[in-house]
Amino acid sequence: MITTVLFDMGGTLEDIFVDEASEREAVEKLAKILTGCGLDPKVDLEELKRRVDAGWKRYGAYRDSCDVELKPVEIWCDFVLSDFDFPRESLAPHCEEIAHMWEVTHYHRRLRPRVVPMLEGLKGMGVKLGIISNTAALYQVFDILEEYGIRDFFQDVTLSSVTGFRKPCTDIFTVSLRQVQSKPEECVYVGDTVSRDVIGSKRAGFAKAIQICSKLTGEKDSGIRREYEPDYMVEDIYEVYPIVQQLREAETA
Repeated sequence: MITTVLFDMGGTLEDIFVDEASEREAVEKLAKILTGCGLDPKVDLEELKRRVDAGWKRYGAYRDSCDVELKPVEIWCDFVLSDFDFPRESLAPHCEEIAHMWEVTHYHRRLRPRVVPMLEGLKGMGVKLGIISNTAALYQVFDILEEYGIRDFFQDVTLSSVTGFRKPCTDIFTVSLRQVQSKPEECVYVGDTVSRDVIGSKRAGFAKAIQICSKLTGEKDSGIRREYEPDYMVEDIYEVYPIVQQLREAETA
């Protein structure tokens, strides 16, 4: 019996994309935070962006090689801003503020249409709901769920920044399962990538994986070995509700 549906956040429950305007705004805000803390980058915005991009590339290579997520202090001190000689003791207290700003500014975010009625339908069936998300900030996902008005739907929110594990690592799925007290064979996972969401949940033993494509899907899934395929593909997030309803009805028939 399907008892639990767990969701990815960025690209799944919310649309997410990056463009030149959001990239520029994020660098401008970063410069403002740093100078406000007495940490002058001593470079113009173009050079700051170049160094930050290089730092993210270094961090991306590290985390993708081991499916590990570091804390904001380590990400920003040891990778993203490591080209600057900022004293660690001066930068570290501001890293979560920077990480939070980056997540909500560098990316355009908005709740997908019909998320709320979909969640209401699942909750009405008595299905347990949760989130498993890769994120480089500690509190941003919690805050934006509150902003969207959907935080109370979820019994658990499991984040890579808190657990230290990134999807597709099965450990982050196992942590979530322990927290919602569900068995993997009772669970459906909904995400926008094969590389992280479908493969990760299937390796963890989930019954079904549903994929909804986002603007990040092609980028994240480019060149991967498709170890698993989604059981369902949807274009509208609301479709998750009737799929789960049909699965439960089939099991009880």
